Amino acid sequence: MVFEAGSPGSDGRPDAGARWVLHFDMDAFFASCEQLTRPTLRGRPVLVGGLGGRGVVAGCSYEARVYGARSAMPMHQARRLVGAPAVVLPPRGALYGTVSRRVFATVRELIPVVETLSFDEAFGEPAELAGAPAAEVVAFAEELRARIRAATGLVASVGAGAGKQAAKIASGLAKPDGVSVIPPAEQEALLYPLPVRKLWGIGPVAGERLSRLGIETIGQFAAMSEVEVVSVLGVTLGPALHRLARGEDDRPVAVNGEAKSISAEHTLETDVTTMNALRREIDRSAEHAVRRLRKDGRGARTVVLKLKRSDMSILTRSATLPSATTDAAVLTATAQRLALDPVEIGGLRLVGVGFSGLSSVEQFTLFGDEEPAAPVVADAVTAGADADRVADAAPASAVGWRTGMDVRHPEFGHGWVQGAGHGVLSVRFETRASGPGRMRSFRFDDPDLREADPLDSLDWPTEHLRSDEDDDD
Repeated sequence: MVFEAGSPGSDGRPDAGARWVLHFDMDAFFASCEQLTRPTLRGRPVLVGGLGGRGVVAGCSYEARVYGARSAMPMHQARRLVGAPAVVLPPRGALYGTVSRRVFATVRELIPVVETLSFDEAFGEPAELAGAPAAEVVAFAEELRARIRAATGLVASVGAGAGKQAAKIASGLAKPDGVSVIPPAEQEALLYPLPVRKLWGIGPVAGERLSRLGIETIGQFAAMSEVEVVSVLGVTLGPALHRLARGEDDRPVAVNGEAKSISAEHTLETDVTTMNALRREIDRSAEHAVRRLRKDGRGARTVVLKLKRSDMSILTRSATLPSATTDAAVLTATAQRLALDPVEIGGLRLVGVGFSGLSSVEQFTLFGDEEPAAPVVADAVTAGADADRVADAAPASAVGWRTGMDVRHPEFGHGWVQGAGHGVLSVRFETRASGPGRMRSFRFDDPDLREADPLDSLDWPTEHLRSDEDDDD
């Protein structure tokens, strides 16, 4: 049985020590951020992701999902499904990061210990809910949702159960814009009839293996013997998932540890085939990675260059510096030293720059005589279908003004490029607080039009943006 907001709860109180784990998940987060800051898009099918031929959907609004669009789907397929109504935008990572930090800061006001999973979802285990009845858990979840909505203008769905697995499944059942609570006594009755793919950890491959054996539901999976499970899913993954299916989930909710590495990479619209083009892509990836590094607050000692070739094989090269640094020039120059000529190794479809060996910073002397030691380079080549990740910005081939870019005009204020072509820009002037704005046309070379900070579209007070940047998630 699922207790949803507004439906009757249970008067029975669980054991005094019974735990309640909450999983909250922001609804269609990337697309919702776009609709929040660009009011004209509210109620429209929005696709966020790579715009090129190899682009992938990073997120889509519920209006787009009606047509069958989904995250991780090739963008060309999603556009074909949605058709003419589709609004396709490149991701704005800085915007999503800022909103995400405010979301988590708001959650921590009610739940001090939060285990983040991504930009838009996390676990929490409020101590005051131990042993509480379902109705009290529903009330707590609704209070959490209300605070998030008041702080950000966005909607979260919340699920609750006796462990992480049940809580995550419950939040899925709560979507969109709801609360679902799975009482421990009702866990088997509710979860066992669900498709086995609902189990967190059962992906397409594992699901297909189980399906070939006639295992379609969580209950059927739970009824398998451990020997059968190991034979199908392996000795490591199988038993762990089997225990979760049977409701054995005592995994603690814990604050995430510090990241061991920081990176940025992007899939290219067309293969890089020259050294000059590769150097531009390295600069681009390094710029994004350095920005993330500085936000993290630590320096990096090891620089890693990742190159994916046209045959999907991956080449990585790394170099270790004398000390940790956040100096963009040093880190970028080190990444450039690792470059290999595409003429010799073949065309490249992905370029990434990463940093590891993270620690407190010892900056290189800016005006000293000492040069960084020559990097010790390590190479590695791997083959296989490494999942492409969506870039933080527009396609690599795009230059100048492009659809989705934030702009500012001295008379009309903040806006965004809704269309560009034939020397003309169509700009919609609006922000989160303005309501739907007017669209105006400009020449490409209009001197009054300037690229703007995406955060300006939030129209939040400056002190709020600054405090959001300071929060850790």
